[in-house]
Amino acid sequence: MSNITKEDVINVLREVYDPEIPVVNIVDLGLIYDVKIENNVVYIKMTLTAPGCPLAGLIVDYIKNIVKEKIREVKGVQVEIVWDPPWTPERMSPKARKLLGFEK
Repeated sequence: MSNITKEDVINVLREVYDPEIPVVNIVDLGLIYDVKIENNVVYIKMTLTAPGCPLAGLIVDYIKNIVKEKIREVKGVQVEIVWDPPWTPERMSPKARKLLGFEK
């Protein structure tokens, strides 16, 4: 039984930023679609703001490294980038939408 929770992983992911949008973390941007933990391996399903993002590999590598570093019990991290459903600004948290000028 794993002691790692989805909330633990989400909290770590709040420390990750898309370098092209450095004022809002990837969780509040709405890029994280799902997190599962099985046998201390973390599975993350996420998207990016646009297909063909030149920094996709960098972001994925950073996610893998920070989750393993911050949650010692993690044996591995697998990140799957998906495009369905596509990301839209509506997926952002209200705080992120306001910060980026989508809401007043």
